Amino acid sequence: MATQAIDATIFASSHPDIAKRTSISGLIFSCVMLVAGILAFVSTFEMEDRSSTLSMGLMVLGTAFVLIGVFRLFWKSKEIVYLPTGCVAREQSVFFDLKHLDGLTNMVKSGNFPVTADMKGGTSGNLRLDILLSEDKKFAAVQLFQFVPYTYNPVTSVCYYTNGEAASIAAFLAKSKMHSN
Repeated sequence: MATQAIDATIFASSHPDIAKRTSISGLIFSCVMLVAGILAFVSTFEMEDRSSTLSMGLMVLGTAFVLIGVFRLFWKSKEIVYLPTGCVAREQSVFFDLKHLDGLTNMVKSGNFPVTADMKGGTSGNLRLDILLSEDKKFAAVQLFQFVPYTYNPVTSVCYYTNGEAASIAAFLAKSKMHSN
């Protein structure tokens, strides 16, 4: 396990085994959306009745596709990759009740995330556990935050785990999410 300064957050910190790269599938999808939007928008000028409902619908649809395509092209075409395995890593946040502060703090600092821990995770709460987990469960970055009026403040620094520790985090998350339903 390695840690960084508490000022950094998972989504802003860097690790030598993590890199952002352009997602080819995301890039292709964004370009298809742009082309479809441009074609829909241009087709409105080829229509005889430019004030028809169909013409206006195509104009709105074309504009929406172009805007979504541009957004996806510049902000959603990157993916985070764990370099040793080449696997994509996903960012997620799980929220917990404040009563779990000591337990979660100890888990993050020790790297021991027991599946037997009975903690219910959810979509809101006073504690936020930010996780960056590779799809092959060989790498994880974890940081715990506590809600203090108007903002989440870091409780722990960013901690990095590999192999078995990362797999135990994935199992813990799956169990805590299962309990939230």
